[in-house]
Amino acid sequence: MEILIIKLSAIGDVIHSLPSLRALREIFPDARISWVVETAASDLLIGNPDLDRIIISHRKKWAANLRNLRDVRDTFSEAASFLRDLRDRNYDIIIDFHGLFKSAVLAFLARGKRKIGYDSMQELSGIFYNEKITEDMGKHAVDRYLDFPRYLGFKGDKAEFKIYPGVENERQVEDLLRAHQIEPGDPVIAVSPQALWDTKLWDNQKFAALCDRISDELGMKIVFTGSGAEEMIADITAKMKTAAVNLEGRTTLRGLAALFKRVSLLVTTDSGPMHLAAAMGTPVVAIFGPTSPARTGPYGGTHNVIQKIDMKCVPCFLKHCETKDCMDSVTVDEVFQAVKMRIKTAL
Repeated sequence: MEILIIKLSAIGDVIHSLPSLRALREIFPDARISWVVETAASDLLIGNPDLDRIIISHRKKWAANLRNLRDVRDTFSEAASFLRDLRDRNYDIIIDFHGLFKSAVLAFLARGKRKIGYDSMQELSGIFYNEKITEDMGKHAVDRYLDFPRYLGFKGDKAEFKIYPGVENERQVEDLLRAHQIEPGDPVIAVSPQALWDTKLWDNQKFAALCDRISDELGMKIVFTGSGAEEMIADITAKMKTAAVNLEGRTTLRGLAALFKRVSLLVTTDSGPMHLAAAMGTPVVAIFGPTSPARTGPYGGTHNVIQKIDMKCVPCFLKHCETKDCMDSVTVDEVFQAVKMRIKTAL
């Protein structure tokens, strides 16, 4: 049996789909399973024993090249090679977890019998499937994606995440920490302040004050993580009175998974690193504003979400807001008390 999973991005969405991969492997133990994914999240799938093949789409790079009339011949050649890989076998089951036009087109182009997607018709995606299931937006994304394996016969009720950082990434993380005088066994809290939406960002001064309290009152070292957040983290550390380690841009995604496996806790906004830490079994304290933790919060029971749920506009799911009251009203003390409680629980 041949199975194709289509889940292109983003990091959190790919992580949320991993339990469905595990479930598909459980119900089809002898199947050959392929996964189409975009470049940014592909590192998360490397080494997964439930997966037989990763087909990487460089869609964003191809689009940029064509817009700028750069490397046009090579771009068409790469895209043609991708399509050949996509169509080089007849799939018994194709599942589009993404449910967008860009993913539904891939389901259409792939050769297969059963093409399964959501019945939501988002971006007209539904016209490309010959089997559809209901998309229950009241569920967490992990459980919503598991509805596909359930439709195919999965009876389990446990979501299993499998991400394999690899020995080399774990060794690199320890070397990075040791270079900053953090030895194996030293208590560390990771902080990820960035987010893709402006409305998900917390105040830099508050992050600085929080990290100072963690250092002073809990005696734990702070490690900042992120990608493309150099200015933000530099501003936060400049406002701090205590020292912190900045590993922004210093690891791959699997390296970040290795780091989260090593630390005691992650303090974060609603972001991809939040989902990665939760998948690695690391306790999370997450600061939420415009989004719904019931849908996309850190999955599992070992996490704390700080959100002003008494505000009438929460959740609004807006990427831009004139006031950002939902995030601005979250206090340093609220987050610190959650960190303190979660650390006590973990010890």
